[in-house]
Amino acid sequence: MEILSPRQTEILALARESGRVDVEELAVSFKVSSQTIRKDLNDLCEKQLLQRIHGGAIVGSGIENVSYEARRLLAPDSKRAIGLRAAQLIPDNSSMLINIGTTTEQVAHALKDHRGLLVITNNVNAVGIMKNFLGIELIIAGGQVRRSDGGIIGGAAVDFINQFKVDYAVIGVSAIDEDGSLLDYDFSEVRVAQAIIANARHVILVADLMKLERKAPFRIGHISQINTLVTDGDLPQRLQAICKEHEVRVFIAQP
Repeated sequence: MEILSPRQTEILALARESGRVDVEELAVSFKVSSQTIRKDLNDLCEKQLLQRIHGGAIVGSGIENVSYEARRLLAPDSKRAIGLRAAQLIPDNSSMLINIGTTTEQVAHALKDHRGLLVITNNVNAVGIMKNFLGIELIIAGGQVRRSDGGIIGGAAVDFINQFKVDYAVIGVSAIDEDGSLLDYDFSEVRVAQAIIANARHVILVADLMKLERKAPFRIGHISQINTLVTDGDLPQRLQAICKEHEVRVFIAQP
């Protein structure tokens, strides 16, 4: 078994602490060239300790997600902008479902001034955010609470969600494949997300472009099942074409 160099060990510790590391920042911090840092990151990725993204790397392999707290630190400004833009698409006096995710949490924050909303969610964190919003009637799904992120999952949550038919759903995903597949790391969450999509008249996907650089093993569905995508930059051409073909509206929210 290969042993990590002291620098690689420090890089891995930094990544686990913040969720991601940046090539240029590491080069300055360790006083080495960017090329040296890229080699370190490539070595760590080959050992499946990190996952390469443009300009750096993140914690997590193709089968394991980054910790929820670390994900909160990934692209926070982009997620906040996406949350604000998505909330603007939700009219007052409507009903909505919202699932677990650090980006959907930002949508929850941005709903503060809405009035006459009925919100059903399997997201304990979203409940904590919205419980004191006077214009929102809040309903939480029943079922098993996942300790890692406060998501309510399992068959009971799916059965609960299937009782509703709402105007809007706001969903987040762990990854988006180049063919338009929407992916997640946890099969239990996949079933809940599928129920949310099936029981909404209009589905809004909130996802920053980092989701296009990640891999996850479980398929929620396809982007053609989405009505609106809110992201933080231009999509790759292939994904743009898929959205155009299936009449998926795309909104770009700049931080």
